[in-house]
Amino acid sequence: MVKFTELNISETTLKSVRRMGFEEATPIQEGTIRLGMEGKDIIGQAQTGTGKTTAFGIPLIEKIDTRDGNVQGLVIAPTRELAIQVSEELYNLGKDKNVRILSVFGGQEIGRQIRALKNRPQIIVGTPGRLLDHINRRTLKLENVNTLVLDEADEMLNMGFIEDIQSIMSNVPETRQTLLFSATMPDPIRRIAEKFMKTPEIVKIKSKEMTVENIEQFYVKSVEREKFDILSRLLNVQQPELAIVFGRTKRRVDELAKALNLRGYLAEGIHGDLSQAKRMSVLKQFKANKIDILVATDVAARGLDISGVSHVYNFDIPQDPESYVHRIGRTGRAGKKGVAVTFVTPREMGYLSIVERTTKKKMEALVPPTADEAVIGLQRVAMEQLETMTEKNNLGSYRELATEMLDKHDAVDLIAAALKTLTKDPEDAPVQITEERPLPSRGGGGYKGKGGGRSSGGGYKGKGGGGRSSGGGYKGRRESSSSSRPSGGGRPGRTRRHES
Repeated sequence: MVKFTELNISETTLKSVRRMGFEEATPIQEGTIRLGMEGKDIIGQAQTGTGKTTAFGIPLIEKIDTRDGNVQGLVIAPTRELAIQVSEELYNLGKDKNVRILSVFGGQEIGRQIRALKNRPQIIVGTPGRLLDHINRRTLKLENVNTLVLDEADEMLNMGFIEDIQSIMSNVPETRQTLLFSATMPDPIRRIAEKFMKTPEIVKIKSKEMTVENIEQFYVKSVEREKFDILSRLLNVQQPELAIVFGRTKRRVDELAKALNLRGYLAEGIHGDLSQAKRMSVLKQFKANKIDILVATDVAARGLDISGVSHVYNFDIPQDPESYVHRIGRTGRAGKKGVAVTFVTPREMGYLSIVERTTKKKMEALVPPTADEAVIGLQRVAMEQLETMTEKNNLGSYRELATEMLDKHDAVDLIAAALKTLTKDPEDAPVQITEERPLPSRGGGGYKGKGGGRSSGGGYKGKGGGGRSSGGGYKGRRESSSSSRPSGGGRPGRTRRHES
């Protein structure tokens, strides 16, 4: 792996890259940045999730003259969601250089966009239809554009945007640098490259082999508001040694880490907004087993070298299969078995199909444990705690108190009361998790899926019990019944807790 410091990037942009938590460039980034900084036209053939936004974003940002208020960079993206995602990453890359970035797309009031265009953005990220609309209204002038990026060109072809793209490109100066990214290279995309690009360099990244043999993969179909309680129950029953929970956004990570701590887990979150020092501190604690659960975004988890992770929970399904494989690859290492559980809302089932086709492995549907099954796990942990205290035999004056109580109460009742005290009811720790919108159904190409082609239920029939499981425990069989409605959640299935 090549470090970003070796790629001839300005110190200002490097500062932004470091803040985003990146140290080493992915293959597509290394190839594209090197050639892009030389001003060459590039065809990048790579799957989503390989880091291509940063790959084209760095040469784009580097070329911007912040004293010039004209539009100098144009990125064409197939969907509103991708346009927003790209503009956010470009904003982070250009933060220290103070580059002004604006995204324009259909569905947003055009008058608002026209007003925003008067603030003289230097990079525009937009969908083909809305970009063409602004060009025709003469609210978007492209005569000063020096860098043009086509992102996910094959998907734009599938969505019927090919003529719009050609119209937009004909409005951009011929002297520009053009970067075209596409997972596949169908003939119409090749023809665009031949017509609009100058002897392009090809940066082709082969999709990584998806090695997931040592990982048992499950999915849980759940509506958004029930996810956290299901996660709590799974943790109580599966009792992971070390777990990573992946969330889609920084807000999600912060809220999940806080909620897990309220339920008694030792959890910490990492994401791009944290300082490098804080990030390293959290990772050090996780590696030293001082925290049980790491909650992370994809960006923050990049390049982490962590061993001993027994379970990965995708609280939010990732937007592309490469990210999925990258996430679950944190477990099942060094010949050990790992477990990956992915939460999927009904509207996201198409994404699940794509992941399965990429990994060539079907996920097993799981019915979450019931509240009663989760409590059994907690009760077993409470028993372990009592037994551990007894074996340590440093009870001192507590023995006298115990003898006094035994004179008044039955021994079985006393032990039962102690177990009940240690088995905290999840209702004692209510949590607040902001609901996130499900991933969009992306029409046309890319992440196509068959929608909810699965039964709404699933296997994962609980066996009860909560002793520590090797290789995942709580495995189940497929069923046709729908999953039971969760109620409550659970306390942690770990011995270490926030207890005085």
